[in-house]
Amino acid sequence: MKWVLYFSDFFVPMLIFYLVAYGLLNKTQVYDDFIKGSQEGFKTVIGIMPTILGLMIAVGMLRASGALELLSLGLKPVSSILHIPFEVVPVFIIRLFSASAANSLVFDIFKQFGTDSLQGRIVSIMMSCTETVFYTMSVYYMVTKVKHTRYTLKGALLATSVGGIASLFLAQWK
Repeated sequence: MKWVLYFSDFFVPMLIFYLVAYGLLNKTQVYDDFIKGSQEGFKTVIGIMPTILGLMIAVGMLRASGALELLSLGLKPVSSILHIPFEVVPVFIIRLFSASAANSLVFDIFKQFGTDSLQGRIVSIMMSCTETVFYTMSVYYMVTKVKHTRYTLKGALLATSVGGIASLFLAQWK
């Protein structure tokens, strides 16, 4: 098993060495190409910054205002009928918008119930089986200038819902 650790320690430096050597052998200006790529990446980061800030502020406002708790309380009857622990509902909602905000909710669940509790197992699996649909769509479609998303939102919400449902079943399966 130690070979995996050794391999991972050398993989990135070897990949960088390979790319530089390949570029030099093909007589390309490796450093100039790196600088051009860095400039394009920086422009992309600056371009998506308003979207990221807007999403972060919106999620922060949802949590601070108590609107997330009200929404979760509104869904409590449905979650009890479906035998879904109430505490995981806010994680699923926030996960649609922000992974880091969902992580903070996950840590709260870990502190309150423990990592091996049903709630802890559900949110752990849920974080792997779901996606930040609205963040991903807004950032990537803005960068690629896609105007017509067709079925993307429906498909992404369906896939994330299936991931959430799968996490419920997988967490109860021992």
